[in-house]
Amino acid sequence: MKSARLLSIVLLLQTRGRVPAAELAERLEVSARTVYRDVEALSAAGVPVYAERGRHGGIALLPGFRTDVTGMTADEARALFILAAQGAHSALGLDDALRSALRKVMAALPAPHRPAAELTGRRILVDPDKWTPRPASAAAPDGGPSGRGPAVELDVLHSAVFTDLRLRIRYRHSGETRPRIYTVDPYGLVAKAGTWYLVADRRGRPQLFRADRVVSAPLTEVPVRRRAGVELAAVWQQLRRQVEDRPAAVRVTARIRRERLDLAVRILGGALTGPPRTGDGDGAGDGDDGSGDGTGDGSGDGGWATLDLAFPVLPAVRQLLQFGDSLEVLAPPAARRVMAEAAAALTAVYAADTPPG
Repeated sequence: MKSARLLSIVLLLQTRGRVPAAELAERLEVSARTVYRDVEALSAAGVPVYAERGRHGGIALLPGFRTDVTGMTADEARALFILAAQGAHSALGLDDALRSALRKVMAALPAPHRPAAELTGRRILVDPDKWTPRPASAAAPDGGPSGRGPAVELDVLHSAVFTDLRLRIRYRHSGETRPRIYTVDPYGLVAKAGTWYLVADRRGRPQLFRADRVVSAPLTEVPVRRRAGVELAAVWQQLRRQVEDRPAAVRVTARIRRERLDLAVRILGGALTGPPRTGDGDGAGDGDDGSGDGTGDGSGDGGWATLDLAFPVLPAVRQLLQFGDSLEVLAPPAARRVMAEAAAALTAVYAADTPPG
């Protein structure tokens, strides 16, 4: 369409300055004569474009002329360049389309917005997938949520990763009450399934830090020392593989009531080592009579489904208590003991008629 071609000419001239008519014709796949007609149409529409003849001639805009064809603010431009992790677009066959779209947007941006937009794409990354270890579960880095809310505002870390200075963070590890102090070289921030992580080198080695466990993050006056040629996306992929490929130490067999199976799969999906065994044509039993004495593997009980799970450490099995009496751990015996001890402790807490105090 002619309107799209006219817009392309303006974008190219804004990005490149003076461009020979022959080059414009080649890029737009039209004749040079058509390019000159388009220049006349733009000039008639009020765009200060002109043609210069001669060896060094070409098509150009008047010096100082700028039109923000996107209408974007600086923050809007930066927001567009927050990249999704590799896989989010490739799953839809849109990797090439994304790269092409970002190139076009970059060309259309006013020059002052371009450096910040490009840098944002290198410092902020969004990975929407849950942690899905292969072949079994490993806990998300540094355990679950702190339960105390973010200790430092996320925008503090967001600003810090753009300064190109080292950070001196006070960081509280899972299960510890006192924070430790680390000097790190930040690559950027990653949002993983709703949880933010600071990705940084510590003593030259990549490491993940949950944002909600960072107590403080003052800047130093020392320039950041990132490894040459290494970007956030590559470091994130390396750290993600380390977490997801971590072998699970404890394998657990449990049975869950059929009416709670869908909920269990949603919550425990990352811990499942295989599909649930329901007895419906999976070779685990006929599952038609609803019988069962509660002591077998549960796969032949029509009211139950069997789950094969894996956890990084034995105490992690206690998370299965959230399903109450709808789930029973069948094996190994050590996991059953952990569940029994945890249940007994809960019973003791709630045995009193009124809470203390």
